[in-house]
Amino acid sequence: MAFNHSYTQQNTGQSVLETNKVLRNTYMLLGMTLLFSAVTAAITMMMSLPSYMRLVFVIGAFITLFIVNKKADSASGLPWIFVFTGLMGAGLGPLLEYYASFQNGPMLIMQALGSTALVFFGLSAYALTTKKDFSFLGGFLFIGLLVVIVASIINIFIGSSIAFMAINAAVVFIMSGLILFDTSRIINGGETNYIRATVSLYLNIYNLFTSILALLGMGDD
Repeated sequence: MAFNHSYTQQNTGQSVLETNKVLRNTYMLLGMTLLFSAVTAAITMMMSLPSYMRLVFVIGAFITLFIVNKKADSASGLPWIFVFTGLMGAGLGPLLEYYASFQNGPMLIMQALGSTALVFFGLSAYALTTKKDFSFLGGFLFIGLLVVIVASIINIFIGSSIAFMAINAAVVFIMSGLILFDTSRIINGGETNYIRATVSLYLNIYNLFTSILALLGMGDD
């Protein structure tokens, strides 16, 4: 019995160490990819590219995402995650340039950045501190994403500003839930690959930022 107890403690200790390693690597890589995205966004913003280039960059990024997922189990996945996040950042350039043209544009962008950081760090700290399992949110969040995608496609043809605000507000809530969900998966051992974990959190932050910016921009437009 003593041997079994010692063995269990050893396994538990190794599990905690492994989880902490994944968490540390995820946040380190997340910080670097966000910084790299900010650089590529600034470059494309200064280039004053046409608005359709945002779609070109995002399509390129999601093609790259398949490569990232395929190579996530090896070190060769690291360069590809920077290609992916670099393209996503480049796609932000035309969008940021559009909002920067508003009367209070630069302030709107800074408010969106600050709000995104506040939400992310607040929710992450809550998940890390409480260590609660938020896996039960998975089904609700998936359905919410499907509804938002369908509503967004319909609104392309309708062009309703009220629907646009409602969609972006829904995205803010869904991305907030996904931050809790994805952080919880890392803490509880549901996600052991830090490259995939980084991609998940990166997309949560990216969509959270663009939706908050859209909501703030609607009030200033």
